[in-house]
Amino acid sequence: MTTMKALVIAEPRKMVWATRDTPEPAAGEALIKILTAGICGTDIHAWSGNQPFFSYPRVLGHEICAEVVALGRGAEGFQPGQRVALMPYISCLRCDACQSGKTNCCEQISVIGVHQDGGFCDYLTVPVSTLLAVDEVAPEAAALIEPFAISAHAVRRAGIVADEQVLVVGAGPIGLGVAAIAAASGAQVVVADTSEFRRQHVADQLGLAALNPADEAFYSALREQFGGRLALKVIDATGSPAAMNNAVNLMRHGGTIVYVGLHKGDLVIPDSEFHKKETTLMGSRNATREDFDRVSALMASGQLRAEMMLNHHLAFSTLDETFESQIINNRELIKGVIHFDQ
Repeated sequence: MTTMKALVIAEPRKMVWATRDTPEPAAGEALIKILTAGICGTDIHAWSGNQPFFSYPRVLGHEICAEVVALGRGAEGFQPGQRVALMPYISCLRCDACQSGKTNCCEQISVIGVHQDGGFCDYLTVPVSTLLAVDEVAPEAAALIEPFAISAHAVRRAGIVADEQVLVVGAGPIGLGVAAIAAASGAQVVVADTSEFRRQHVADQLGLAALNPADEAFYSALREQFGGRLALKVIDATGSPAAMNNAVNLMRHGGTIVYVGLHKGDLVIPDSEFHKKETTLMGSRNATREDFDRVSALMASGQLRAEMMLNHHLAFSTLDETFESQIINNRELIKGVIHFDQ
């Protein structure tokens, strides 16, 4: 039996190395060797103790690119040596949500790296049904397919089509993905973020207009971008209660709001505006294979690029030492990818 390294978050703000037996794939599973892993807001919130769907101890990591090493009995569709991305959602396939095709919000969902141990380790066993072939995608880009898929799901929830006016609030990784995918759908997209650094990233990497919602002239600037109107669709990717409560004020009558950012608490929405505008309000959680497939196609066509959200690289071997300084306290971090020892 060989061993491997795993980085365990033992409790909030405490990461420790562990030596574990390298797992063997069960029936229907693949043993994968981790190549790259994205660092998600979920991981950051778990580190700080603010992730509502989390328990300790846990091995983080659900944005994964890996190489297939071995297959368990009956596992089909992949070969050793093949590069894959992970769709980290394990759904029961029996509840009403699953039966209606909404496996992303399964009543018993288990997310690899959140509800069960994930990919901040050398090797991992996963059901082959959770793998996506990505031989033509670079490992650092393939690790970002999952966050882009979350963005794609929010865009699909909003029903965005060509020529619609879409405001994306929040230029973090998910917001950037939403903006890029909405633009690829032909929508007219504006991004709002209070960070000058992130607004510049939007302009440089996405080529879209970016406004500061804290500016006194924000509303007039937004209307100017949209030909005198407010947005028809507002997608909030901030997770900020102040921003989420205000979303209805950014939307024109008859519009739609989608919350993809997660807030651990209550929201207070102005009901008079909500009713007056006959608002359609939606939540968006996780993603389905349809969303992963769309992201893969957009990456293949060059409409989605890693650089749209990625701006930081880390080594797995020193992640325990660098996580707080380079991730938690890095004000210029948008998205980080971990590179594993090869």
